[in-house]
Amino acid sequence: MIDLIFPDGSKREYEPGTTGKQVAASIAPSLAKRAVLIKLDGELLDVDRPLEAGGKFEIKPQSEERGPNRVVSTRVSNKDGDDSEVDYVVNAGNKDEDFAFWSANLEGDAKLTVLDDRALIAIQGPEAAEVMAAHEPILAEMGFMECARLMLIGVDCYVSRSGYTGEDGYEISVPADQAERVWNTLLEDARVKPIGLGARDSLRLEAGLPLHGHDIDPTTSPVEGALTFALSKSRKERADFNGADRILKELADGPSRVRIGLIVKEGAPAREGAEIADADGNVIGKVTSGGPSPTLGKNIAMGFVPPAFAALGTELKVIVRGRSAAAEVVSMPFVAQRYYRKPKA
Repeated sequence: MIDLIFPDGSKREYEPGTTGKQVAASIAPSLAKRAVLIKLDGELLDVDRPLEAGGKFEIKPQSEERGPNRVVSTRVSNKDGDDSEVDYVVNAGNKDEDFAFWSANLEGDAKLTVLDDRALIAIQGPEAAEVMAAHEPILAEMGFMECARLMLIGVDCYVSRSGYTGEDGYEISVPADQAERVWNTLLEDARVKPIGLGARDSLRLEAGLPLHGHDIDPTTSPVEGALTFALSKSRKERADFNGADRILKELADGPSRVRIGLIVKEGAPAREGAEIADADGNVIGKVTSGGPSPTLGKNIAMGFVPPAFAALGTELKVIVRGRSAAAEVVSMPFVAQRYYRKPKA
């Protein structure tokens, strides 16, 4: 027999070969159908691994270990319940700037630890939840932008119900040396196909999502970029954030330019850098992203123009390879976003 000591000091006996999941079910049958975190002497265990004798044994539902996350600018963050640690997934193209900023501005006991030994896998699409739930059922219960740490395919992972395609899906942070195994296991499901960043780019454009380094950069304000959802009412009232003077002035008086969506009605797609002109041919802005929309069967683009030209239905022109093509300002997203949001209680 093996003895396990629980946090309350009690000791229980189990048959050799008993797994953590079986122990969870013996404590509370409801746990057998839920994702759980199991630790022995502080070490996170694979729930299907046979346990060994001795040691302090802890078990709790995933929901008690990790709470909902939030998106802040180009980062996905997740905060532990004890406030001792905040985890960020930074935009890869902007990571060095982010790390330098944090290093220069941390105070007190706070310190930055860069985890450069992990890989990120994104699984996106209408069937993503069913695919992931086949490996861990509780993942189907997560709402958009919720995050959890759990054992997935026998690997200690951070999983968030998120992505940058406008579709439902998940992003999985895995130890780099386990990424190939997790990738190959997911691909064993016939519903899962490998794709590259080209497909991601067309999807995020259809979803009206700006890409750092293209549609937004350090000179772009949240007001110009139509990203004011990231500014809470309390923060605006306190005015204690970087760039507050400029942003609050733009909120009050309006910015000099705004991000718009365009349908290009004729000719070739208007790509990044193409000029945008008014009906009289006067150049008023530039395209920041553009290409064919596989879903709509039309050429779409986003870019920046003065607010006077941003009203829906405004007829504009785009200059592609020296030729003028008709375009119209339309609402974004071009294709409805399909994130999974939990029903309100």
